[in-house]
Amino acid sequence: MHIEAKQKLECALYVVATPIGNLSDITLRALEVLGAADTVAAEDTRNTRHLLQHHGIGDARLLALHQHNERGAAEKVIALLQQGQNVALVTDAGTPAVSDPGAVLVEAVRNAGFRVIPIPGASAAVTALSASGLSAPHFLFYGFLPNKSGARRTALQALVEHSYTLVFYEAPHRILECTEDLHALFGDEREIVFAREITKLFESIHRCKLGEAMAWLNSDPNNQRGEFVLLVSGAVAREGLDADIERTLALLLEELPLKQAVQLAVKITGGNKNELYQRALALKEEPND
Repeated sequence: MHIEAKQKLECALYVVATPIGNLSDITLRALEVLGAADTVAAEDTRNTRHLLQHHGIGDARLLALHQHNERGAAEKVIALLQQGQNVALVTDAGTPAVSDPGAVLVEAVRNAGFRVIPIPGASAAVTALSASGLSAPHFLFYGFLPNKSGARRTALQALVEHSYTLVFYEAPHRILECTEDLHALFGDEREIVFAREITKLFESIHRCKLGEAMAWLNSDPNNQRGEFVLLVSGAVAREGLDADIERTLALLLEELPLKQAVQLAVKITGGNKNELYQRALALKEEPND
């Protein structure tokens, strides 16, 4: 699509989703906004210039806005808005402010009293989820885990009992150690989906048990290359009691007498009092490691 003439946009910050790989995965509305914007705030101006030129938008004014300069760049964007201009925000791929720069800018613009208008489009997490075949009705988007194994395992430990599909982003140079930590914390039987290079030339989506994951990664060096979305199936709740409710009850029992812990657990979770009481008795009788 070639932008022939600029339409008039209202003075606002437009948060514009861009393709995560294939440059054709951009909406008509996004192209209209980018073609009409007074300024495009971009995570990497070189990448954005390539995208705009590909779609026939060659004269956009670009402003660098990335994780290292976001607060200073936000002041520049607000100054432009105060002059009555409009600004489009993009990142290198996908939706800004979701595991990418942009949240600081959006908050600053809203606090300054200007309108923020989302222009929806590609999201790596949702794209991977749609092709995963994991059928849980809920998912929890975590984004990037900590870089170091100790901190990563601590973060994963807090997610072990969640019944939702878990969605992570991971870089190729950490994929092996991250998968090792997932296996160590979640065990052999949970399923994992490796969605690699989504929408790009070497896209692959592989689903297996966590106990088989390392063997698959090591079976071909190409399996470790590219940007990853990792999806891990949720915990299977114990019969009769939701995993999140049980975790809440267990934590309360560590600090409170049984009866008080049950009463508070009922208020917090809305769970059945008799079921919680019976489970609390069983937890009290279980030997401590």
